Amino acid sequence: MFMNFRRIRKCQCIQLLTTGLVLCMVMVCWEDLDHHVVSHMRSYTYRYLVNSYDFLNSSFALSSKQHNRKDGYDVDVGLVSYPYLINHPGKCGGGSRDWKSRDDVLLLLFVKSSPENSERRQAIRDTWGNESFAWSELGASVRLVFALGVHPDVGRRSRVQSALLQEDKVYGDLIQQDFLDTFHNLTSKLILQFQWGHEYCRQARFLMSADDDIFVHMPNLVKYLQQLLSRQSEAKDLWVGHVHRGAPPVRRKASKYHVSYDLYPWSSYPDYTAGAGYVVSGDVAAKIYHATRLLNSSMYIDDVFMGICAKAMGVSPQEHVYFSGEGKTPYHPCIYNHMITSHGHASDVRSLWQEATDPTVYGNSRGIMSNMYCAAVRVALLCLPYYQNTYSCMAAFT
Repeated sequence: MFMNFRRIRKCQCIQLLTTGLVLCMVMVCWEDLDHHVVSHMRSYTYRYLVNSYDFLNSSFALSSKQHNRKDGYDVDVGLVSYPYLINHPGKCGGGSRDWKSRDDVLLLLFVKSSPENSERRQAIRDTWGNESFAWSELGASVRLVFALGVHPDVGRRSRVQSALLQEDKVYGDLIQQDFLDTFHNLTSKLILQFQWGHEYCRQARFLMSADDDIFVHMPNLVKYLQQLLSRQSEAKDLWVGHVHRGAPPVRRKASKYHVSYDLYPWSSYPDYTAGAGYVVSGDVAAKIYHATRLLNSSMYIDDVFMGICAKAMGVSPQEHVYFSGEGKTPYHPCIYNHMITSHGHASDVRSLWQEATDPTVYGNSRGIMSNMYCAAVRVALLCLPYYQNTYSCMAAFT
């Protein structure tokens, strides 16, 4: 049998060149490959095969002698109790500290905002955070407050603080504590929310934490929460949002989400919801508050710290397909029918509010043909990779 050795050598050379090219590409792209693939595989294996988080109770347990320096502030780790610079103890009704005598509140809405973001706050007041709209149009008692620290720039701090005091004099909805308002102090802002809720609005049935660049479809959210209340068992032990399961710590030092091995040596975080917007029931809010008193707050990524607190208290997050992740949702009436949150809205909140709450949106979505059309539209929009950071493809079938 005749064999073409020249042809064999040619094939072997092509294979060697191809293998070398692939190896070169892997070496060049290894950091991204490790971050997006390898670390996630390692994290999932650790999370769902080993699945042991006993270390949280010991490694994150509070030591009264621990100290941490954050942006020039010396604080007790986990025992952070910053003084209020702006506060409204009677926001949830009544001037008494006896929470039982206060008004019933369906939702305490806490929006994390930076001191200079006054335009974003105003847009929220005028649209989805409008308390009067929630009461008159939806029959729901909603309390809106903004959580802030102090401006980190010493040179601009006095001017920004004066503007904040003037803004609060008009609207009376700012809650500010004396910590620097920076990315690495987001955990302090999270603690502020649950501390204030526990002290001044404990009767709220639900607490929502949201960023100031998020859009909330308040009619859909209120309807969802009222349905939960009608089924009493579902209105407890609730922590709902866009869930990150088995997420690995980011080890790349160039990333703002970088977490060192000294801070968190394990391969996987506990499950947690995206911090852009999530809802907890009143009993879970109380549990998280107590966890913040027991665990140190050195983990500066607030989403993850929330997951650590929840895990320590035996609370698990629940996925809701219409809570957004890190991206915007598609703009379409068939999406508006179901949307709860959408992330990344710094300038289009007012226009989106008008479109998403237009009564004709719901009128056009009724009937068999309209439902079939919207189902097809949702499949076309939500099952594309471009929207993977918003709603999952499963939302198209829900």
